[in-house]
Formats: sequence, C-alpha cells, structure tokens
Amino acid sequence: MHIGDKIKRLRIKNQLTQEELANRCELSKGFISQVERDLTSPSIATLLDILECLGTNIKDFFNETIDEKIIFKNDDVFVRENTDLKYQINWLVPNSQKNRMEPILLILEPAGYTEIDNPHEGEEFGYILSGSIYIHLGNEKIKGKKNESFYFRPNINHYISNAGKTAAKILWVSTPPSF
Repeated sequence: MHIGDKIKRLRIKNQLTQEELANRCELSKGFISQVERDLTSPSIATLLDILECLGTNIKDFFNETIDEKIIFKNDDVFVRENTDLKYQINWLVPNSQKNRMEPILLILEPAGYTEIDNPHEGEEFGYILSGSIYIHLGNEKIKGKKNESFYFRPNINHYISNAGKTAAKILWVSTPPSF
C-alpha cells in the first residue's frame, strides 16, 4: 500500500490543497508533499492528525477497498472551454490528475491554441483524430495531421496550435498529469 498516494486521493476528494491540509494539521506544505510522494513517512501521531483532518480514521484508512472503475461514459467527462484561446479540454477519466497519466480530448478551433506549458517531468503523447496541428517546442514548430501521433519529453516550453481551417481533435496523454 502506498500511504502517500492514498492520502493524496483523500485530500483531492476533500477538495483541499496541500497547503490547506498542512495548515489544518499544523505541518508544512513541503512535508505533506513529501508524504504524498512517499519520500517520507509520517509518525503514527502525525498520520492520525492527517487522517482526522481528512475526515477518516486509521481503521477505515487501512481497511478501505477501492472499486476501480474501468469504463467511463460521456456523463463522466468534465469539459472546460477557453473561448479566448479557442480550445476545449475534455477530461476523459474523472480525477485523472491523481493517476500517473492523464488522458484528455483536446478540440482546437481554427486559430486556436493551448496555453504555454512550462518544462516539467514526464512525457507527452498525442494522436491526431482530425485536422492538423503545430506542436511548438521552444522555438521549433512541428506540423502533424490526422492519423499521426506525437511523443516528446516536455523539457522546454511547449503548446499546440491549430494549423488548419477546420477544428482539430487530439487525444492527448500526459504523464504525470499536467492539464
């Protein structure tokens, strides 16, 4: 069992930031971050405090079974639109930011583009379902079209823009989650 991952899931379920949880427990945000990444282990007393702030107890925390959902339907999708940048993000798996990868369906209208993403750990993969796009990696601009895929390590500023006159749809998977 990964205690840190389970604490993180409970924190997100309770809609708390690491800082909010840390303040409630009289701990530092850095400590909560290290616990969630299993870089350190809390003492029993500290774990009890954290669990109390998350609305559970040690018995339920260790006995809880999680029914893993396998199939996700349209009702599960969370959508966010940015009319200024002309894009729509569809989170295909609810709460996927707690997982190791985060799949989205990105729809870019003509002249649309995503926000610039700063360098981060992990990998980015996408499959272009329709339209054509530019992948901007630093000062480099690479074109991709329908039925092509892309893969890169996001170690420089990056974003995607629509390269055509029709909407582009991209199945995009990021690890770790970054959308």
